[in-house]
Amino acid sequence: MAKIIINHDKVKDPQKIVELCPFGAIDYINGYLSINSACKMCRLCLKKDTDGVFKYVESQRPQVDKSLWNGIAVYVDHLEGDIYPVTFELIGKAEELAAKTGQPVYCLMMGHNIADSAAELMHYGVDEVFIYDYKELEHFRIEPYTAVFEDFIKQVKPSSILVGGTTIGRSLAPRIAARFRTGLTADCTVLDIQPDTNLDQIRPAFGGNIMAHINTPDHRPQFATVRYKIFNAPEKKGTSSGNLRRCTIDAAKLKSNIKVLEINAKELETGIEDAEVIIVAGRGVKKAEDMEMIMELAKLLNAQVAGTRSLIETGWLDPKRQIGLSGRTVKPQLIITCGVSGAIQFVAGMNGSEHIVAINTDKQAPIFQNAHVGIVGDIYEIIPALIKNIKSGMEVKS
Repeated sequence: MAKIIINHDKVKDPQKIVELCPFGAIDYINGYLSINSACKMCRLCLKKDTDGVFKYVESQRPQVDKSLWNGIAVYVDHLEGDIYPVTFELIGKAEELAAKTGQPVYCLMMGHNIADSAAELMHYGVDEVFIYDYKELEHFRIEPYTAVFEDFIKQVKPSSILVGGTTIGRSLAPRIAARFRTGLTADCTVLDIQPDTNLDQIRPAFGGNIMAHINTPDHRPQFATVRYKIFNAPEKKGTSSGNLRRCTIDAAKLKSNIKVLEINAKELETGIEDAEVIIVAGRGVKKAEDMEMIMELAKLLNAQVAGTRSLIETGWLDPKRQIGLSGRTVKPQLIITCGVSGAIQFVAGMNGSEHIVAINTDKQAPIFQNAHVGIVGDIYEIIPALIKNIKSGMEVKS
C-alpha cells in the first residue's frame, strides 16, 4: 500500500504546509506535522510542495497464488429454509462469471434441518452445495455463522464470494472479509470477471457522481454484496445436478455469547420491490398536495407509488418507498418517472425495469438516457391528460 511521508527537516512554514491540503488531511499539533485519515491519496500536496517536504512511497504489494483459489461461491441467505430470492439471482450471476473463466459454482448454506432446501439449489446448475447443519445454527448469531463461513473458505478456497445485500449478509460479509484481510465491495450494480479471475466490481460512489471500478488483485477471496433485483435469476431446471456435501465443524466454534430468547414474526409487507407497475414522483412535484395526481394515476394503473431521495426527504412519502442505492432496488414491468432528473444512484435502483417511461421538462435530463419512452413536457399537463385518457378508455370498455 502506498503512503505519503513528511520530511520534517525540510519544513519551513508548518501552517503553509497544512493549507496545501484541500481535504484538511494535514495536522499540526504540538509542533508536529502529521497526515490524518482524511487523506484521499490525491497527491495534491506533492504537486504544490516546492521544498520537498512530502515524499510518495510505494510499498511492496503482497502477492497471492491465485492458482490455490478456484470457484465462485454464493452465500445462501434463508429464513428457516426458505431461500431468499436474491440468492437465486446471485447464482445466475455466478454461473455467468464462471462460464468466462471455467470455474465451478459453489453454494454455502448453514442452518438447521436445511437438507431439503439445499437440495433445491441443485436444480439451478450449481456444481456443489456445502451445508453446515447444526442446531446451534438454527437462528442467526454472528459468532457461529462467522466461524462456519471461515471454515468453508479455508476448506474450499473460492476465488470470489457473492453475498446478498440483506440484513444478515451485510452483517456477515464484512466480518469475514476482515478475517481474511481482503477487500469487500458493497452494493455492486455490475459484476464482471477477468481471465486471471480478478473480479470487476462496479458501483456508484461519491454520492452517485461517479461509477467506481474496484478490483482486489492481490488478495483472495474477493467479496461483493449485491442487492435484490439487480441481476436475473436463472430458470429452475427439471432435473438436479451437482453434489451436495455435508460439512462438519468443531462444536466449540459454534458457541455464542448471544442467546435467542424469543422470536416474533414480523408482519409481511408488500413493498415496491415486488410491484409490477410503479409511478415515481421526483423533484418536479412542487408541493405535497400535488401528490394526489400521482396517487390517482397509480390507482388507475394498479401501481405502487415511489419517490426519489429528495422527495422522501420532504416527508411526502414513507422512506420505504425510496428508489435508489440509498433506498430500494426495483425491477417492475413498467415504471413511470414523473419529474425525475435521473441521478446515477436513482438509476442504479431501477434500470433493470422492463419498460421505463420518463416525463421531464428538461430534454437534457439524464433519465432520458435510460428511458424506453421519453416525454419532454410538464407533469402538470401530461399526468392529468393521461388520467383523463385512461378514465375515458375505462368508460368505453364498460
